[in-house]
Amino acid sequence: MTVRTLTCQVETVEDLTPDVFRVVLEGRAEAIAHAPGQYLELELHEETWVPFSIACAEAGDGRLELHIQHWPERTHSARLRQLLTHRNRLSVRLPSGECVLPPKRSEPLLLIAAGTGFAQLKAIVEAALAENPERDLSIWWAVRERRDLYAETLAREWARTYANVQFHAVVESPETELEALSDIHWHSGRIDQVLADVLGRQLESLTGIEIYLAGSPGMVYACVDTLAPMGLVEQQVHSDVFSYAPRIPFLPLPEGDPARAPLTPGESAWSSEKKS
Repeated sequence: MTVRTLTCQVETVEDLTPDVFRVVLEGRAEAIAHAPGQYLELELHEETWVPFSIACAEAGDGRLELHIQHWPERTHSARLRQLLTHRNRLSVRLPSGECVLPPKRSEPLLLIAAGTGFAQLKAIVEAALAENPERDLSIWWAVRERRDLYAETLAREWARTYANVQFHAVVESPETELEALSDIHWHSGRIDQVLADVLGRQLESLTGIEIYLAGSPGMVYACVDTLAPMGLVEQQVHSDVFSYAPRIPFLPLPEGDPARAPLTPGESAWSSEKKS
């Protein structure tokens, strides 16, 4: 699709958690057409554009949904919140991104997100289920704390409605109690380590599975390294990270190689923005 610049109306701004807010923009339906998994850019200042995943599949209703992490200490974050609160219209540039869900495919999907990376996966899930309600989807959402699952109700609804959808929530911070629920699989720890433990036991091979990753470069490549021993090949895994932060070689280096760069405990894995 050709990238277009247009003006959109701010319809709603809604706080989902103290740190994440949901924005709905309105524009001409034909002008905001996009593929599931793509992102847009919002103009903050002249020649300053900030990218965010589009958190909804194309519905033909002229609406765009964004999930935005608010970082008070970051200039761009504060400026964006101010614009959304005090201005009715914003300049938008879209669509961008090659990490998209192709139409008319039926392979099982393994969808892995950290924080507001869930926004990109939400659009992919909506499109996949609208086209083929029987497609197998395994959704993994990693957060720091339980409260950060800002769309938990929606993800659990998918799992209740579709027998072929599984929802896994990975909470990094220790929790006193994660109640047993039929529509959610709880895990504690870091996403790459949990994947190694759970998928390492459940799957003999990743052959025939399409994988989408949404998070920071460190999180994405840590997951790639975790999945590699299960037969992962580069062509079956998709992430915007591969475009703006490519790694050579793509598959992990041998243990002990100084160039190997796993996700470190202090590294942010939670932003849905495509670049800093």
